Amino acid sequence: MATSASGRPRGALERQVLACLGAAGRPLTPGEVLADLGGGLAYTTVMTTLSRLHAKGALTREQTGRAYAYALPGDQADVGASVTAHRMRRLLDAGEDRAGVLARFVANLSPEDEQLLADLLARPVREADR
Repeated sequence: MATSASGRPRGALERQVLACLGAAGRPLTPGEVLADLGGGLAYTTVMTTLSRLHAKGALTREQTGRAYAYALPGDQADVGASVTAHRMRRLLDAGEDRAGVLARFVANLSPEDEQLLADLLARPVREADR
């Protein structure tokens, strides 16, 4: 398993932050996350981690005074789906042949996943799904 410069397994801090926010059940500021995590982390490390998770679509944030308070956009399953969808979108946006990439992606789906995709495309789009 790859480790970061801090000796922590790659992604471990993000998982800890997500678990902290999930356990809190309410939006937390970076200072509150830092207090909950402890472990000698710098405030800027926690703030950067929260900001990156927000950029990946794994967290929502709202202004509270001079800071942001971060929260999970839904339950833990929603977080995983949001992060994966964000990664897929970034990869798609980086390519030149969107139609080709999407056609190849769909062609490589299992019959079950192809049916799931067809079912998802047939249902009305909710604002929360955008």
